[in-house]
Amino acid sequence: MGLIRRLRFTHRAMERAMLGVSLRDQIRNEEIRRRTRVTDIARQVTKLKWQWAGHIARRTDGRWGLKVLEWRPRTGKHVVDG
Repeated sequence: MGLIRRLRFTHRAMERAMLGVSLRDQIRNEEIRRRTRVTDIARQVTKLKWQWAGHIARRTDGRWGLKVLEWRPRTGKHVVDG
């Protein structure tokens, strides 16, 4: 979540720079987003991650990406780091 927060902060700063607006102008983020018509960076990142996952899942050429997704350990316990 920290990375998404930093991305949003930087993205908003770039949008303000595009509009020539400073933080002192106290314009809401929604208004800045409406003016620039740019999608939220967190939504874009999520969309791209799902597209990439779909791309990897559909591959049938035997590369290691799909093998890693389907891998099961010999102990029968699959631990996923969160």
